[in-house]
Amino acid sequence: MDITDARFLKSSPHPKDCPTPNKPEFAFIGRSNVGKSSLLNMLCQRKSLAKISGTPGKTRLINHYIINNQWYLVDLPGYGYAKLPKTEREKFTKMINSYLIDRPNLSTLFVLVDSRHAPLKQDLNFIQNLGKNNIPFSIVFTKTDKLKPLQLENNIKVYKERLLLDWEILPPIFYTSVVTKSGREEILHYIQEINKL
Repeated sequence: MDITDARFLKSSPHPKDCPTPNKPEFAFIGRSNVGKSSLLNMLCQRKSLAKISGTPGKTRLINHYIINNQWYLVDLPGYGYAKLPKTEREKFTKMINSYLIDRPNLSTLFVLVDSRHAPLKQDLNFIQNLGKNNIPFSIVFTKTDKLKPLQLENNIKVYKERLLLDWEILPPIFYTSVVTKSGREEILHYIQEINKL
């Protein structure tokens, strides 16, 4: 898939404020500082489409981008940012859950996971809740260039084995690096195939 046009459309404080659900929607989420904005920019080949911040937890709104005037790319607030007050964390959790469960045109959710870490409870709990609510999702391992090939292979193996304790089959899995641009074609092809349906 070629992305010829990628534009910021709208930031929404609540799912009810999101754009009219008249196009397929592909959302991206992950723990704070997982490299979400960098990945979105890499996918669209735009340096500053999604704002990158050195401060974790910067995304506080549901950000919609219109791609090729055909589908929406959605940047969701990160989860698990401990420095936010509990009330703020609960507010974001409620907002994200409301979006995921009630958004009728959500085609799939990409859950970003830092490939350098062992399975984290927050990620596993989040993925578990997706299954309980029948939300279609894929897993995207980020920052794969930060590890040596054998170390990366071992980390992925451990993660898959942990997931298989709770799941009969694994969801689609992608391996990405914004440095080497790996994973870009695979994710865009996957989006293209879903759009054909």
